[in-house]
Amino acid sequence: MAFDIEAHRGGRALYPENTLQAFTAALALGVDTLELDVGVTRDGVLVVSHERRLNPDLARDAAGNYVAPPGPLLIDLPLSEVQSYDVGQIRPASDYAKQFPFQQVLTGGVPPPRIPSLKQVIDLVRRSGVDHARLNIETKLDPALTGEAPEPDRFVTLLLGLIEAENFTGRVMIQSFDWRTLQLVQRRAPNIPTVYLSRQGGKTPTVSLTEATRWTAGFNPADYGGSLPRTIKAAGGKVWSPYYTDVTPELVDEAHSLGLQVVVWTVNKPEDMAQLMDVGVEGIISDWPNLLRRVAVDKGLAKPLILDVERLGQGIPIK
Repeated sequence: MAFDIEAHRGGRALYPENTLQAFTAALALGVDTLELDVGVTRDGVLVVSHERRLNPDLARDAAGNYVAPPGPLLIDLPLSEVQSYDVGQIRPASDYAKQFPFQQVLTGGVPPPRIPSLKQVIDLVRRSGVDHARLNIETKLDPALTGEAPEPDRFVTLLLGLIEAENFTGRVMIQSFDWRTLQLVQRRAPNIPTVYLSRQGGKTPTVSLTEATRWTAGFNPADYGGSLPRTIKAAGGKVWSPYYTDVTPELVDEAHSLGLQVVVWTVNKPEDMAQLMDVGVEGIISDWPNLLRRVAVDKGLAKPLILDVERLGQGIPIK
């Protein structure tokens, strides 16, 4: 594929995350892929949310009050209740708000800033007229928290059922830290690329080079010479998506030698974007899709874009 400019949660540095408004703005900015997360409501509807709960830093009720921590689980709420909350403004003075001080505040408007269903996002992309735009859909499961989401078989059944019913198979990738869901996708829909997310360091690593973890569906990198790319190749993956600081030029070369593409997350500094482009990654996921596109243009990996500024971020599907 050509270099893949991915808007993380729709570009949350610019607009409220995982909203139709953010996705519309990202399309207007010329991204190739909308990166997003999905959960499941009590009535079996796929909705776009990074958390498996209503986020207390995002969701406000009709009275304007943010939900109390930790927030109710999506799986316990019907779609109508999930979509009754306003998610157009980060809770002021929260740590999250401090991360993204330039994010546009959205209050009211048509459509209102609600948690969208995945079908609504597919409809938006189809109406936009951006025929090359794709979705990179993350399944939000944690193998240790079985009561917070449907078990993998039902989750994948719902997801593939919607994608197939919408005739959108050729415009999606499915990614996950929970590799169990990717194994199911590969068996049931082998034409859909699977993206193996990983993080080796930090407070919440999901992979180890010496043992299988709860995330890796039984795959142990120690069985493949301590190589994460070789492990993902053995698992049947098409794309390796590591945290960007876990990447080295040697690992990118190794992944390429195995036929894997490398798409890194979440890169927000232009100098890091440029360095990763130089080592040959196929794509970058960023909260700042405008900066990412600018660096890609400078590197000759994308064409300059004339923005439709009147439609940018107004929730109006662009043509």
